[in-house]
Amino acid sequence: MKKIICLSLFLLFANIMFAQNEQALYESILSKITPPSIPEKTVNITRYGAKGDGVKDCKPAFDKAMKAALKSKGGFHIVVPAGVYFIKGPIHFVSNVCLDLAEGAELKFSDNPADYLPVVSTSWEGTFVSNYSPFIYGYEVENVSIIGKGKIDGNAQNTFGTWRSNQEKDVERTRYVNHNNVPFAERSFGEGHYLRPQLIQFYKSKNILLEGVFITNSPFWCIHLLKSENITCRKLKYDAKLVNNDGIDPEYSKNILIEDIDFNNGDDNVAIKAGRDNEGRATATPSENIIIRNCRFKGLHGVVLGSEMSSGIQNVFVRDCSFAGYCKRGIYFKTNPDRGGFIRHIYINNVEFDNVEDLFFITSAYARTETNQFNVTDICDVYVNGLKCKKASNAGLVIQGYPKNIVHDIHFKNVEVQEAKIGVSFTNAERIEMSNVTIGGIVGAPSTVSDKDKIFEKK
Repeated sequence: MKKIICLSLFLLFANIMFAQNEQALYESILSKITPPSIPEKTVNITRYGAKGDGVKDCKPAFDKAMKAALKSKGGFHIVVPAGVYFIKGPIHFVSNVCLDLAEGAELKFSDNPADYLPVVSTSWEGTFVSNYSPFIYGYEVENVSIIGKGKIDGNAQNTFGTWRSNQEKDVERTRYVNHNNVPFAERSFGEGHYLRPQLIQFYKSKNILLEGVFITNSPFWCIHLLKSENITCRKLKYDAKLVNNDGIDPEYSKNILIEDIDFNNGDDNVAIKAGRDNEGRATATPSENIIIRNCRFKGLHGVVLGSEMSSGIQNVFVRDCSFAGYCKRGIYFKTNPDRGGFIRHIYINNVEFDNVEDLFFITSAYARTETNQFNVTDICDVYVNGLKCKKASNAGLVIQGYPKNIVHDIHFKNVEVQEAKIGVSFTNAERIEMSNVTIGGIVGAPSTVSDKDKIFEKK
């Protein structure tokens, strides 16, 4: 009896210590994230010749405003009043700029690919390349914001949005340069190629705020945060249903807060990435210290880790999120034996979905079609406490490890799936802990035998 009491007290103490450590890490991450201040000097974009009639090319006005902000001590708060501003090419940010889209303001970008040349330094699905410029692009900038109640319309549905069927050769080339350490100077795409640019990308940048705006018709990923840090994304709204319209993609980035966002995307809502294969492992810059909270998910998948994650992903919190509509998968970890790296210290608390195909899915064999290098990802230390959905048409909880490096130390607590075709499917997995997990409903008290059982009549 004494041994049982001692063990119970030890487990209670261990649980209290774990909860305190988890909260301490969460608060430590939050303390590192501070939105940039808005520059004091306010200018109206019309001062530089912009006209919100949907016809005049306003790119020269934005270029002039950015150039003036660069020369102004403390930068500019650039206000875009109500109206439709046609922009024939990319907006390239400079440091210390807040772009404020007033209610009724719309940035509508040209759909002519030639307008996004010359190429810029960027990344495409985890490989560094030169490519068409993202529509809003910041390279090595700091203290930048895009805020307001206006709209950013990529207008990509008739050109970039149709390119996926033509991209295969270019995609194969990105894989080749990645796996063979081809010099960056020989990685130029752009004209004559079909790699779609991102709508918004900040690269090697810091102190970033994206707040309030409505995003639609992106050519590729909507927001790509590449090798950047100290980022706040909040109160954004999406209706972005073109091909690969991921909502937010942090890559090689850290100290990020994603909160109070209404997702409605044609692909992953949040996809945390960290480079691909050889190049990702060599870069050795994990995506880490990421908090996703109070969001509403709708689209292909809610929160995804991978599949480009060869530098590793760690210290990710998903808290107090719900659904705005259907998601194919709720929480999805995807990697394969080409990736390597790690996924660890992931905390999922109080997250709810409606109808899904799979609620929680870890796979170490995602799209294994490349070099078969057997760089298996180490996936461990995942803590789920409060995850539920109404129906999983395929499966509730799935773990697909790899024999060479099995998935381990995954903890499920307070998981509820009201209806599921398959409840649990774990392969190549060990030290999987489940507490208060119900799939397919809750079983009540066992029935007692009665004449209706007809026990002796059954064979």
